[in-house]
Amino acid sequence: MESKLGIDILPQPDDITCGPTCLHAVYHYYGDRIPLERVIREVPTLEGGGTLGVLLGSHALARGYGARLYTFNLRVFDPTWFGPGAPDMADRLIERMGASVDPKLRLASRAYLRFLRRGGEIVFEDLSAVLIRSLLNRGLPILTGLSATYLYRTPRERDDETGKIVYDDVHGEPSGHFVVMSGYDKETRLTRIADPLLPNPMSDGQYYDVPLNRLICAVMLGVLTYDANMLVVFPRRVKTKKRKSRR
Repeated sequence: MESKLGIDILPQPDDITCGPTCLHAVYHYYGDRIPLERVIREVPTLEGGGTLGVLLGSHALARGYGARLYTFNLRVFDPTWFGPGAPDMADRLIERMGASVDPKLRLASRAYLRFLRRGGEIVFEDLSAVLIRSLLNRGLPILTGLSATYLYRTPRERDDETGKIVYDDVHGEPSGHFVVMSGYDKETRLTRIADPLLPNPMSDGQYYDVPLNRLICAVMLGVLTYDANMLVVFPRRVKTKKRKSRR
């Protein structure tokens, strides 16, 4: 498989720490030996569990990394906020917060504002094989927030009476998840995934290949849990090609 990066990922300690576990794997890829327990402790957790890709990006910025977020989340962002002549994104995010009564949307918008103010980039462009391959070819792992329900083809989920997550195709809701893209094969159009969930429905281990079309759909459907993005974290010395972005 071309562009196969050496990502070593640990099992996530519980149902809600997939994001920090993925970020920890990316840090270790760059030789940053921060303990997983510290990443989990420092990354903010949402009410009800889990986190957002932008909060992972802010953690990386605070550690001195560069961070670029490719977003496909139209709940928060409007396509007209990007490109030549676009309005100031921070201003628009503030207006968006004021226009919404959804507490999670308001929380996400505040997180994006902090990300921008800390020097992060937010990019809007088509999610394609060319984009994924170009990032991996430059040695950049891709941390992505997506729909586990679509990726795994498992039933929707809910909490039972004890707080444990169980499958329930009738009463459940779509579930979000974080994984790391670590390779792409141009001939087979398969993407290598490093997954913190163990055991998981896709493999006996934590590494497997998934068809690109399925992965793209899973990323796009991450919008149901306020992600639908790809986060690229890199040491500041790594130069990446400029694209349509807002800072």
